[in-house]
Order: sequence, then C-alpha cells, then structure tokens
Amino acid sequence: MILKQVGLKNQAAVVCLLLLAISGFSGCGSRGKNANEPVVQEAAIYAVNTTTAAHGRIRDHFALSGDIIAASTVDAFSDAAGRVSRLFVSVGSRVQRGDPIAEVDPSRPGMEFVPSVVNAPVAGTIVALPAQLGMTITQAVPLARIAAGNGLEIRLFVAERFISKVALGQLCEIVLNAWPGEVFTGRIIELSPTLDQLARTMEIRVRVENPGTRLMAGMFAQVRIIVQQRDGAVQIPASAMITRFGEQFIFIVDNSEPDAPIVRRRDIVPGIVIDGVMEVLQGLSGDEEVVLRGQSIIHDGARVNVVDRTPPVNTY
Repeated sequence: MILKQVGLKNQAAVVCLLLLAISGFSGCGSRGKNANEPVVQEAAIYAVNTTTAAHGRIRDHFALSGDIIAASTVDAFSDAAGRVSRLFVSVGSRVQRGDPIAEVDPSRPGMEFVPSVVNAPVAGTIVALPAQLGMTITQAVPLARIAAGNGLEIRLFVAERFISKVALGQLCEIVLNAWPGEVFTGRIIELSPTLDQLARTMEIRVRVENPGTRLMAGMFAQVRIIVQQRDGAVQIPASAMITRFGEQFIFIVDNSEPDAPIVRRRDIVPGIVIDGVMEVLQGLSGDEEVVLRGQSIIHDGARVNVVDRTPPVNTY
C-alpha cells in the first residue's frame, strides 16, 4: 500500500514537471521581449522558376515526310529497235530540246544499218536512264526520263484522321538534311480523290519553291503542313498551366515590392498547343512574369523567391 502511494506521488510529480515544461516552451514561442506582446509568425517563402509571356506567331501543324520528285517528266523513246551502242548523257545531265541522248544500232546478223540517234524531246534534267549501254530495246522501252523545267514536288500520304485538316493551297514548311537549318516553303497543289483502302491514306502533292535551284529530285524532305496560324499571339510554356476542378489558371509574379514579391492567380483560356508551347486567348496581355516551376505548391498571395528565370518561348 505504501509503495502504491509513493508511486502515485511520483507520477503526479512527473506530470507536474511536464506541464511546467510545456507551459515554458509555449511561453517562449508565444511571447516576444515583452510578455504581453503576441507572437509574429514568419510567412513561408517558396522557391520558384519563372519565364516571361511572349508575343509572336504560333502555328498548329502536323508532320509528314516524302521524296522530292520532278513536277513533270517526259520519256524519250527510240524510233527503232536495236542495241544501245552509245550514251551521250548520264543521270543529272542538263539537256536542251534536240540534244542527242543515245544511239541505237538496229543492225542484225548479215544486215548493217545506220545507227539511229535518239534526241531529247524537251529541255530539262535527266532523272533516269532505264536503258544501259549494250542493252537491246524496243520502241516501247524509254531510253531516258527528263524532268522538264525546274518545277519540283513532294509526294506525301496523309493518314485518314488528318484528311479534314488539308486543303488546296495550304502552306507547308519543308526542311531537308541536305540544307540543315534552312526552311523552304511550298503549297498543296493536288489532293487525291480516293483513299488507299489498305493503308487508309490519301495521296497529296506539294509544290516546292526552289530558290537558286538548290533542291533536286530524289532528296528526302520533312514537311510541316500548317493547319492554323495566328500572329501576335500571347504564348507561354504549356507546363506553366495548372488545371484543378475544371479550372485552368497560372500564377504571375507581382514585383510591386521587389524585396517581397508575391504571386497572383490568373485564370486563363488556352488556345493552340503545339510542341509544348501554349497560346493564351484570355487572361494575359504579354510580358508578365509567369511561374514555370513550383506552381503546384503555392497559392494566391504566397511570397516567393525567384531562383531562376527561363528565356521566353521561341516565336516565329
């Protein structure tokens, strides 16, 4: 009985000591220099990365690839059947109308004939030589294929889901491995009236502008077909936008007090989104400082420390 009473007294003493310690700590945390002064809580400061909203042209597009071909070609045929005894040209040669292309010898065993000269029917560039030296041909076999003029086209195949986005005269941007860093332009000039039932694609032709005749038939081209284009659009990285409960918004930095910048929530209406860049139709006028990273943990009116500023998105 005595031990139990002693134990109870010790427990009571321990509880009293704990209460005194807690009250002491709370007194230190809740009082200033003057015991009557309230505690001033320090506001949290969030580290963020930002960028600047930019003005410029934005283009929605989809990409295809294909080979450059001559816009129009003409085949040269021999008037006589026989053996190709001489070639005057090679692939890539420029010819004028009437220039000799090949010589065909119609001679047979025991019969000698004068060789027949095949001349170019039009001016242009030799893009193919189906007949080779020593080959025996007939009048139905073309000796050479000539690309007339400098016109070039790209043959492309559009997937069925994109057919509604293409139209005659549509602008295209063309890049080639042969000319890195340069962008050539073209326009859609032909749409096939039917679909390939196996591949579910539609063939289209793009006429290519060829300044300085630097492009050649046979080159591989990557083509961006421009679906929409807007000039002077306000643009930001798409990753800056937050979507919560059906609302779309961003945070912009209020630098009215440089020593204590805060963020303001701004509701926006997004437009075209292409290659990670988003057009803002409403909510931004441009040149605002937009939070790019760290926006998921901040709130309207939060104090921030801008640790890095990313350059604005590239515009056309």
